[in-house]
Amino acid sequence: MEVEGFLRHADQVLVAVVEVAGALVIFVGAVLAAVRFVVEGLRHRTAAVFTPIRLSLGRFLTLGLEFQLAADILRTAVSPTFDQIGQLAAIATIRTALNYFLGREIRTEQRQVGDEERNR
Repeated sequence: MEVEGFLRHADQVLVAVVEVAGALVIFVGAVLAAVRFVVEGLRHRTAAVFTPIRLSLGRFLTLGLEFQLAADILRTAVSPTFDQIGQLAAIATIRTALNYFLGREIRTEQRQVGDEERNR
């Protein structure tokens, strides 16, 4: 097997592994958030209970998006074409923006939770 063919195959395997890892992180976060939502919703029925659940889900989403971006970078690691580089730039921009806004929302909600706890 030629070296470039081997590298392409190895890259495809790595991309698949990293994509699955990202999808699993998002899936686990969504399942945990859903379970917490049901349990806490039945117990307390107040809006304030759901903020920590949203924060936790946001962290999982951010981490999962980072894995997905890593997979996209790996995908273009071996002999990228200009089309692939353009697609990576667009995907990286979108995912970076999503991560930025998720991170900003998480920080805002963490401050709100901290303020609520200090006011108790």
